[in-house]
Amino acid sequence: MSRLDAVTEGYLAYLRDVGRKATGTLRDVRCTFNRARPVFEPIRPGVPMWKRPLEDYLLWLEAMREAGRTASSLNKFVSHMRGLLEYAWRSGRIDRNVLDGFSLADDAPRSEPRSLSLEEAQQLVLACPAETASQRRERLMVLLLYGCGLRTGELCALDVAHIDRQRRELTVHKAKNDRPRTVPIPAGVFTELLAYLLERGKRGALFRTEARRRRISASDVGEVMHRAAERAGLGRNVTAKALRHSFATHLMDRGVDLAVIASLMGHRSPHETGVYLHVLPGRREAAVRKLKLGGNS
Repeated sequence: MSRLDAVTEGYLAYLRDVGRKATGTLRDVRCTFNRARPVFEPIRPGVPMWKRPLEDYLLWLEAMREAGRTASSLNKFVSHMRGLLEYAWRSGRIDRNVLDGFSLADDAPRSEPRSLSLEEAQQLVLACPAETASQRRERLMVLLLYGCGLRTGELCALDVAHIDRQRRELTVHKAKNDRPRTVPIPAGVFTELLAYLLERGKRGALFRTEARRRRISASDVGEVMHRAAERAGLGRNVTAKALRHSFATHLMDRGVDLAVIASLMGHRSPHETGVYLHVLPGRREAAVRKLKLGGNS
């Protein structure tokens, strides 16, 4: 990526060295700045990004909105730019941060995640045979997607070394937003995983393709899911993402705390996990009814 002005590069170095931000986060912030430069320059040529009036930022956001960016994306861009302005203000380069407290309303309705019922999930697992090595491999892929709530890319990136046999857990190193996490492996899944490892070997990718023995890709996972879903009579629209959503939904249905589910799924905060509340009608009301207030408390 092209180099930015000295102040902006100083801010990115600050995020890296002092803020200890992950590589992916730094890349994301730099992309925001690189996308903003060609919008800013025609408005007020030669003026640094961090030294512009509020009107310029509003024009930039309007250009991004017209380009199809969602409100949530725009708020992320504002957050990146606000941080730069805060850095410039604290270092005495500008009089004030004109984006301080500025945000956009996100009125877009959240779509309901596709998830399976508990019966459908069991039906899917039962439809995965374990007679041959190839079948055991595909069955374990389905079990890990559902039993550990993994993203497709996270499953593909798993290595044998990421499995901790003593603690019965796996570590997701290549996670979204560069946020590695450790996930306990359910007992039944762990038993099948140990048997698979005896066949698989001690190092390298956990799952490889049969033909060229390369690490599996997202398309390979999609094909496995399609075959399993058709065998289970669930149609071809059951995806790996549906299993991840089912993992969260079924945990929530069992009363697991939202913060715990957020941690297991690698969400940045429980707010992201709140999208699953739709599947539990009356949950909030039931929680309130548990409170003992008044004379009987």
